[in-house]
Amino acid sequence: MSTPKIIQTDTLGKPTIDSPLKGQITRFYNGEAIACDDRTKDLATLENIGDIEYFELGGPREKLFFNPKETTVGIVTCGGLCPGLNDVIRALTFCSLESYGVKRVLGFKYGYEGLVAKYYHYPIELTTDNTDEIHEKGGTILKSSRGAQDTEDIIDTLVHYGVNILFTIGGDGTQRGARDIVEGVKKRNLPIAVVGIPKTIDNDVSLIQRSFGFETAVEATWDIITNAHSEAKAYRNGVGLVRLMGRESGWIAASAALANSNVNFCLVPEVPFDLHGENGFLSVLKERLRQKEHAVVVVAEGAGQGLFDDLLGADKSGNKKLSDIGILLKREITNSFKADGMEINVKYFDPSYNIRSRPANANDSMYCLRLGGNAVHAAMAGKTNMIVGLHHDRLVHLPIPMIGARKTIDPQSWFWQTVLQATHQPAEMVN
Repeated sequence: MSTPKIIQTDTLGKPTIDSPLKGQITRFYNGEAIACDDRTKDLATLENIGDIEYFELGGPREKLFFNPKETTVGIVTCGGLCPGLNDVIRALTFCSLESYGVKRVLGFKYGYEGLVAKYYHYPIELTTDNTDEIHEKGGTILKSSRGAQDTEDIIDTLVHYGVNILFTIGGDGTQRGARDIVEGVKKRNLPIAVVGIPKTIDNDVSLIQRSFGFETAVEATWDIITNAHSEAKAYRNGVGLVRLMGRESGWIAASAALANSNVNFCLVPEVPFDLHGENGFLSVLKERLRQKEHAVVVVAEGAGQGLFDDLLGADKSGNKKLSDIGILLKREITNSFKADGMEINVKYFDPSYNIRSRPANANDSMYCLRLGGNAVHAAMAGKTNMIVGLHHDRLVHLPIPMIGARKTIDPQSWFWQTVLQATHQPAEMVN
């Protein structure tokens, strides 16, 4: 039988130190792995079973690279807010201090800015006391910022504070920065581990089944969509229009449509649509109102960007700035119906920041605890240049260089077909 092809993450060296978890737990990681692909159509292209690739499972290792008593841990949060940030910070802190007994844990404020001396953002020492209740609150106690910083300045700060392990909590831009830090410390021959915890409320990290905070975000849409439905039904030709997060991926909007079956139209970036014309959205909406006198429309923020002529450039994180599809839809719906002499009542909801800043729900909080713990297990064993994430219902180690294009909805997938069945909207709204 051939040896499984396990995709290995980078390591700083051979682990030789006994883990202090002996006696605390009954089982260590023993070389298990999970197949990268699990569908017959993906596996059918392989010539033999030995060509199947596997990801390393997360979990505590019996031998460590770092001596806990001599180890300083650093934590940084970057980018936009997301439910669960404080939960991850707390999990990293508690696992590092209580399970491993590391020397200290430092929290660097305002994202990567906090790792650049010229900004004078001094780190705070995190303890089990000052992080004990932070998971009950939204946001991040370490604050955040966007944008890249000079890698050499960041490494200088890590060296200054004696940081052996840096945990980076953030999206694709943050993890690109983490990869650059890894390359920088390699050039200096410094034994510093960098491990990422992927954060994106849009659930669009490739290879990651579900990002933390996503489930809380979908849950939070329930009341909003229900209220939009109530508003729409209370008026003649009422339209409840809800704009949700989703720059390039419509996972929140589509999942919200499935969670609350009051949604009649779900518009996502992956499925283009026309506004005007016989088959356009406005024509279909009018037909819906003729029959039912009300409609609920959920639109992801990145949907319909092809309807705009202007380009707005990029933000500090390098993300393309989006035109406001919600405002456009509200205006075009109102103008189109008035032009046809039809009464229209559009009620517009944009709850984005209300959702982003809320505490994690119970399931997300549990997920954050597992993510934080497994990130610490990996880093203490000397793993680096990797993230921890859920893949096929298992927590695995994923090399940062493998993280590619954003994960998007496949319009031919059964997931999207279910959305079409739930909303009863046309499969295509283009001319």
